[in-house]
Amino acid sequence: MKNILFAASECVPFIKTGGLADVCGALPQYINKDEFDVRVIMPYYTCIPEKYRNDFKYITHFYMDYGKRPDDVHVGIMEYEYNGIKFYFVDNEYYFKCETPYSSDMKWDIERFTYFCKAVLAIMPVVDFRPDIIHCHDWQSSLIPVFLHSTFATNPFYSSTKTVMTIHNLKFQGIWDVETFKYNTALPDYMFTLDKLEFHRGANMLKGGLVYADYITTVSETYAEEIKYPFYGEHLDGLLRARSASLRGIVNGIDYNVFDPKNDTKIPVKFTSTNFKKKKAENKTKLQAELGLPVDEGKFMIAIISRLTDQKGLDLVSYAMDNICDENTQFVVIGTGEERYEKMFRDYHNRYPERVSANILYSDDLAHKLYAAADAMLMPSLFEPCGLTQLISLRYGTIPIVRETGGLKDTVQPYNEFDGSGTGFSFANYNADEMLGVINYSKHVYFNRREQWDLIVKRAMETDFSWNSSALQYEGMYTWMINW
Repeated sequence: MKNILFAASECVPFIKTGGLADVCGALPQYINKDEFDVRVIMPYYTCIPEKYRNDFKYITHFYMDYGKRPDDVHVGIMEYEYNGIKFYFVDNEYYFKCETPYSSDMKWDIERFTYFCKAVLAIMPVVDFRPDIIHCHDWQSSLIPVFLHSTFATNPFYSSTKTVMTIHNLKFQGIWDVETFKYNTALPDYMFTLDKLEFHRGANMLKGGLVYADYITTVSETYAEEIKYPFYGEHLDGLLRARSASLRGIVNGIDYNVFDPKNDTKIPVKFTSTNFKKKKAENKTKLQAELGLPVDEGKFMIAIISRLTDQKGLDLVSYAMDNICDENTQFVVIGTGEERYEKMFRDYHNRYPERVSANILYSDDLAHKLYAAADAMLMPSLFEPCGLTQLISLRYGTIPIVRETGGLKDTVQPYNEFDGSGTGFSFANYNADEMLGVINYSKHVYFNRREQWDLIVKRAMETDFSWNSSALQYEGMYTWMINW
């Protein structure tokens, strides 16, 4: 049996702020249990819902030296089994008593997650789980490879343990001044040099993980290439070029049990790739009525389900919005984020109440209804490491209109009217006029070539972006690494 430990700051169903939680919750379940024992470790936040916390089992606790502090710190271990996967929770109320998993104070979060990284390595011998691979996710767990090569380097328990560092979003790195890091880690001075943790006169947690991990993955093949260049590389492109032989992209999947239009209890009318024509229209009219839009199945409904931030290309949408929202189009937004984008969508909602519905909130139930109802999903991202929204959209026959970047490029095949292939529409340059041209082209196909549109929908619904394919790639990578 090969032992794999996932270390992450969030994981469904316990805590979620983004796609990282989906990956850490779903992927372990799809890995072959006859060959791999996959377990997950994360912080024991007090904001984890009580329905789970009440069933957590206390294992033990101990005290661990932490950085240059005079006193040892408490490390508690809680355990819980969910869907056949064993989860460990690092318990320390001082660090993890919180209403949200991350604070607005980066220095405090760096202290909390540095503690988490060291505690993970202190806990494994206590629970007697010797990992062949520790799979570290994003900056919050990125000091684990660093500690393995320093503080724990002579510990025989970890003599054969290797590490994988997965970048879910390179923008977030955990950067602060060197003195703070030295106090929190007690690492030797030589590790705070340009080729290790030093970063623009400060120190960088993620950089440390990328330097010391045995292997690096990210969440799509295109993003793995993009981050080797300055525009996407967030000042780490040089390091990623240097480590390119140990870097690959594996696209995320989605849980096909959760996102299944045939069995989804959150949508009014269930449907499949053989009966979507009538049934998607019924979902559309029901959602139109719920949102107060004119009920007309003939309207072209464009959706955005997103964090409302610059990364998502909303400046392009802002520029083109008047031209997108013609008399034949309805535009439905679900999301929260930067105030200017929330205000922008609210303003259009007030200006065009029969064409725009701005839902400045996040509701999973409403999102499912919109996936089932909309004709197209707009994702004009500046960058997108993987993206899950387009994968869910394909599953529900809602045609993605995307910019060709990261995972969007890898998962959406642009429609080709000459050979009748494709599952969506795409544009290459980060340009509002180019985006508008593609949106108008999609409308043309929808209104004037409806048979072709319906074939795009059928192909989209029949593509497979479940976790099965991705899990096989991770299994192959783990086996290859263990056999080095």
